[in-house]
Amino acid sequence: MATTTSYPATFTIGGDLTVKRLGYGAMRITGDGIWGPPQDHAESIRVLKRAVELGVDFIDTADSYGPNVSEELIAEALHPYQKGLVIATKGGLLRTGPNQWPVDASPRHLEEVLHGSLKRLKLDQIDLYQLHRVDPKVPFEDTLRFLQKAQKDGLIKHIGLSEVDVDQIKKAQEFVEIVSVQNMYSVDNRKWEAVLDYTREQHMAFIPWFPLAGGNAEALAALDHVAQKHGATQQQIALSWLLHHSPNILLIPGTSKVKHLEENMKTADIHLSAEDMAALDKIKAA
Repeated sequence: MATTTSYPATFTIGGDLTVKRLGYGAMRITGDGIWGPPQDHAESIRVLKRAVELGVDFIDTADSYGPNVSEELIAEALHPYQKGLVIATKGGLLRTGPNQWPVDASPRHLEEVLHGSLKRLKLDQIDLYQLHRVDPKVPFEDTLRFLQKAQKDGLIKHIGLSEVDVDQIKKAQEFVEIVSVQNMYSVDNRKWEAVLDYTREQHMAFIPWFPLAGGNAEALAALDHVAQKHGATQQQIALSWLLHHSPNILLIPGTSKVKHLEENMKTADIHLSAEDMAALDKIKAA
């Protein structure tokens, strides 16, 4: 019988926010192109409520999702928030239309959207505020000084980054404590493996976005083989691999449907064998 591998069920962000490693990403509860309100408002509310019912205690969003729509829906569905629910949001992107994401990490823009997020989420302090992108048009030091001041003023509890390399993380650490990094990463997209290694060494959360295999035929075949052994879907196996792969990974699979949410949450019940992990580890990036 194959030996199953194990992994920790929780991760502690910043030394004081212990959450389950299977969370929820609230990007797709908005309209097409992550623009405007959802086609089915009631279903979006049901998804958020059901996520918490199923034990989710980490929800990731951003002011740019909608824009503003995702944060507003979270507050509508879940405020007043149950104790222990961590809501992470992000700032640093503009929205000029569906699927359009210009970067603006200037202190002026961040100040505006941070206060907007606090108001929309009905919070006095953001548990985890993540810089959505480093802005090549703005000195990184200026952006970091803003985050440093916002944290000192009590508007932000913890600070995270998104789509950064190791050198950028180290630069940010000169100004503030970084507790999380959110980069694109999946079983068949491991461009940021060095960042994952660094965050693990530094006891930071690593939050992969787009955590499902992106159409790589080799990856899909390997996922399907393991999925059939476990009576699971390819998506569930792709998520399970991430949970097994590194103990600091926090998952935020997103969906606008309760059915898909429930399928994603069943990932926690899958225990991959050492043989399964070896087969998936061999997948080459597309």
